[in-house]
Amino acid sequence: MRKLFLLFAVLCIILSSEENVNAQLGNKNMYLLGNVNNHTTPYSALWGYKAPDGREYAILGTFDGTQFIDITDASNIHQVGFVASTSPGHSSNLWREMKTFSHYAYIVSEVPNSGIQIVDLQYLPDSIHYVKKFVPAGHTFTHSISQSGPYLYLNGCNASFGNGVTVLDLTVNPETPVKRGAYNVDYVHDCRIVNDTIYAANVYISKVSIINATNKNSLTGITSFINMANSGPHNTALTEDRKFILVTDEVGNLPRALKIWNIQDLDNITYVTNWQPTGITGAVIHNVETYGKYALIAHYTAGIRLVDISNPAVPAEVAYYDTYPSDNSGNYEGCWGVYMFPSGKIIGSDRSTGLYVLKTNFNISAVPEGFYNSSTNRLNAKDTIRAFLRSASSPYTIIDSSKAVIDSVSFTGNFRFNLAPAGTYYIVVRHRNSIETWSRMNGESYNPMTLSGYNFSDSLNKAFGNNQKQVDLTPERFAIFSGDVNQDGSVDASDVSSIDNDAYNSVTGYVKTDLTGDNFVDAIDVSIGDNNSGNTVMAIIP
Repeated sequence: MRKLFLLFAVLCIILSSEENVNAQLGNKNMYLLGNVNNHTTPYSALWGYKAPDGREYAILGTFDGTQFIDITDASNIHQVGFVASTSPGHSSNLWREMKTFSHYAYIVSEVPNSGIQIVDLQYLPDSIHYVKKFVPAGHTFTHSISQSGPYLYLNGCNASFGNGVTVLDLTVNPETPVKRGAYNVDYVHDCRIVNDTIYAANVYISKVSIINATNKNSLTGITSFINMANSGPHNTALTEDRKFILVTDEVGNLPRALKIWNIQDLDNITYVTNWQPTGITGAVIHNVETYGKYALIAHYTAGIRLVDISNPAVPAEVAYYDTYPSDNSGNYEGCWGVYMFPSGKIIGSDRSTGLYVLKTNFNISAVPEGFYNSSTNRLNAKDTIRAFLRSASSPYTIIDSSKAVIDSVSFTGNFRFNLAPAGTYYIVVRHRNSIETWSRMNGESYNPMTLSGYNFSDSLNKAFGNNQKQVDLTPERFAIFSGDVNQDGSVDASDVSSIDNDAYNSVTGYVKTDLTGDNFVDAIDVSIGDNNSGNTVMAIIP
């Protein structure tokens, strides 16, 4: 018995150590712009609102109400409004959800008699305007709210009102919704509406129901499927082609993972796979949103996870940010909700620490000619490169800039562009002793909502005017020209003179005349400078 106890103790220590290691996985390809934690905890759901003038706002549920936070300027993220709970005797709530339509926000909670709070956002950035608390006949509370077009869908309301899904029509007057049809066969925890079809999560009976909502006055069931026995479907999202449905599993059997189903044939819905965060098996999934080929996931103690679902059979985690780094346990702490703006900003709500505003990295690969060592297929050293996003049309204005360290093995740096919206840009790289190099003709598509990037090194024509040098045949690799020591756009006699002088004096250390990155200025550096000067190497720009 004593041996069994000791063995059990050792296993507990090992498992605890593994959990602590997982908790220290940190963040990958996603970085923090700002955190707002200035209201009563716990926080709950959140949503986003983009105003007609392009400004972006996070709407965040707090214990005592709802915050409206301007996140447009990453250096000045701040609250612009707050709406307190209005239910007499019930000024707080553990969870609160919201959606937007036109310039209105609609907020619900499970507080008795809370109704639907309606907030007018058209006066932002100056202020918000609380319109009223709207209470449909027989209604007292709502668990969650969904929106599609000019319709709201209330989920999990009080039983006498209907605890399935109920439609509210906003077409006549968004400040006084009109109750339309409902589907109350089973309790609905949350739902997704795509093309007048409702995908409802029946959390307590392991089921997902698919409902026809074409006629808003009469919702009818299409089919349903069991999301594995003893599972707890919490919410759903569809892939861009609507061939697959993603289902989160908040309660029930472990693991409480993301499940993916093929719904191309509604008469034969088939299980595809499940997914959990890299190296984490105990954390509980909560909410999922899909944006193009990516699933953005609120995963409680595992934080915010971004998953490539371009092949739904093989989901691949590409970025994450842990809002709850203390552990990755199975409790219901950490990240509750997520949302991504067209600017690429990601917002997430953490139960304990409020709003997180994040963005993913933009990866650029570039090889400084002198640093590349063909015998090892790597750089002699890591080094810093500054990158710019320039307008694709004259006068090619700089829209954003960032600097990053280029890795010596992958040749890639993780650049952070906080200002540039999606669009077409010239990507320009500058290295301390290399020729400024522009991306190819007509610019490149930059989409901050994805983990896209640009690789100068894999093709000669990735540089404007083919302005690169091939430095390896196998693997085929191209490099930006070295030797522009004074950064005037050309490698000429003045650069060569500086390199010659430092080589003659055996200069060492981190200096511009060290073209090879070996911390010595010697004959090799002179040779590179001489060669490029002789070949009249210079920047080629539009």
